Amino acid sequence: MVYRRFVEVGRVALINSGADMGKLCVIVDIVDQNRALVDGPCTSVCRQAINFKHLSLTDFKIKVGRSARSGPVKKAFEAEQVQDKWEKTNWARKLAMRKKRTSMNDFDRFKLKLAKQKKNRILRAEVKKLKKEEK
Repeated sequence: MVYRRFVEVGRVALINSGADMGKLCVIVDIVDQNRALVDGPCTSVCRQAINFKHLSLTDFKIKVGRSARSGPVKKAFEAEQVQDKWEKTNWARKLAMRKKRTSMNDFDRFKLKLAKQKKNRILRAEVKKLKKEEK
């Protein structure tokens, strides 16, 4: 198995748990074999040491120096347009969909069920037509 994502300075990571769950951060320094010093692109994630178990590494990496302050991290994050790139990934879309579904109320779930039924009826009718034409 070949690893492509390494814990390194400048690696963008997603926080899995805690108060900042679901937010992107940048690894600024490695504290020890269990923790990294991370900083957020804006005020959303404060500079803090986080356990590696609470981070998921992404494919994105920005150029920042070791122990860089918040200003250069923010500038590099915005220059690379990491947030826009992140929102286009399947991973981010899946997380957004999961969040949207958990925030649905009973009536929204009912409307979703009816929309799925309507879509499936249309698909079944089209498949039936194609099978009929094939014969």
